[in-house]
Amino acid sequence: MHSGSCMCGAITFTVEGDLPQPDICHCSKCRKQSGHCFASTDVPKSALSLSGTDALKWFQSSQQIRRGFCGECGSSLFWEPSHRDWIAVAMGAFDRPTGTTVKMHIFVGEKGDYYEIADGLPQHE
Repeated sequence: MHSGSCMCGAITFTVEGDLPQPDICHCSKCRKQSGHCFASTDVPKSALSLSGTDALKWFQSSQQIRRGFCGECGSSLFWEPSHRDWIAVAMGAFDRPTGTTVKMHIFVGEKGDYYEIADGLPQHE
């Protein structure tokens, strides 16, 4: 089991089982949501347990995607596609250790011009 929270602790969560390898998204929406790129792991919705849902706010960023954040401290926590049975959980919100490593970078064609990706991991446009 893996636990995590927002910065202020108003929202806490656990994920049952091992965490799948995360990806790092460089799309413009993830960059605007997080302030840089967004590292997240996709877990089955049934594996996620939440506390403090009264502080959890959702922003519908497209017809099929909503993004969850803490309404108290603003921490970016989730990315949820309505058409899938999984939810992406922000890697930065987990307590350590996570027991996983980054798998790849996605939407690198939209990455910011102020940094380079030089870790040798696969990159997908």
